[in-house]
Amino acid sequence: MSVFKVYYQENANEIPVRENTLSLYIEAETAVDVMKYLEPRKYNIELITELSPEHLEYEMKSENFVLEKING
Repeated sequence: MSVFKVYYQENANEIPVRENTLSLYIEAETAVDVMKYLEPRKYNIELITELSPEHLEYEMKSENFVLEKING
């Protein structure tokens, strides 16, 4: 399993504004699995990136770090 960081806007019907970009972290096999997992949420996904072990370690230091896991 890998950890992916997802940059997104909550409302897919609005024009994206950089200042409104949010992020979340998801453990999954592939980025495609992440997209399928998030599809029901109707987010405007800007970018999905796989985190290196070093980047993940850095992100985990943030008080806002919450990891979602895809079952399967």
